Amino acid sequence: MTSVNVNGLRAAAKKGFVEWLAVTEAEVVCLQEVRAEPGQLPPEAGAPEGWSVVHAPAAAKGRAGVSLYSRREPDRVRIGFGAEEFESSGRYVEVDLPGVTVASLYLPSGEVGTERQEEKWRFMAAFRAHLDALRLSAAADGREVLVCGDWNIAHREADLRNWRANRKNSGFLPEEREWLGAVFGEGEGEGGYVDVMRRLHPDVEGPYSWWSYRGQAFDRDTGWRIDYHVATPGLAERALKGRVERAASHAERWSDHAPVTVTYGS
Repeated sequence: MTSVNVNGLRAAAKKGFVEWLAVTEAEVVCLQEVRAEPGQLPPEAGAPEGWSVVHAPAAAKGRAGVSLYSRREPDRVRIGFGAEEFESSGRYVEVDLPGVTVASLYLPSGEVGTERQEEKWRFMAAFRAHLDALRLSAAADGREVLVCGDWNIAHREADLRNWRANRKNSGFLPEEREWLGAVFGEGEGEGGYVDVMRRLHPDVEGPYSWWSYRGQAFDRDTGWRIDYHVATPGLAERALKGRVERAASHAERWSDHAPVTVTYGS
């Protein structure tokens, strides 16, 4: 299973996404920040052969948008998570596959002191309620849950290189980190979800999945780990290996994010 913020699928398709998709061994690929209507995408990117594709574009043209590609037809598709404010925001799509519900999430990025941050808080509150309900309903059906995507929060100091300089910035605010920690069962209450890549790589910085295009952030690996596989414990225990598919060079990048790929056993 792979998750990647493509930073505009039309642009990514011209820079290497199509070639990457043609050789990936992933059974499911979750995309974020697609920023296009399905009809605007070239067929090889928007409706590639061999994939069942669900697109959830945003009502606001050229913004957000999530998609989910799977090797088999989903048993059920859901766009949005029941919060009226965000139903057409292009930030969440969910499908049922055999034994597992998989979702692609693009959580708002926010900006301290602006309405964007207030929107992010509202989204987080509503989405946490959905996560809790989804976990309980899936457990009742004997299913696992996997929410892949750009969560736009670095959970720990090990999840971004320049954490000291970002303590007052959106993406590393104490309240955001606490919220994500609660999803993972830290603090009061049981979140019931596992940060799969951190479980597989417990004692390392990163591995980072996003680097600014500014300066030499990529070359110096001055990145953030904000792209997650968030799974219920049963599925997390089946994670065999995980990696960030970091491009070999700055010139070979087709997004400012890199694919995060996890192999799950049966």
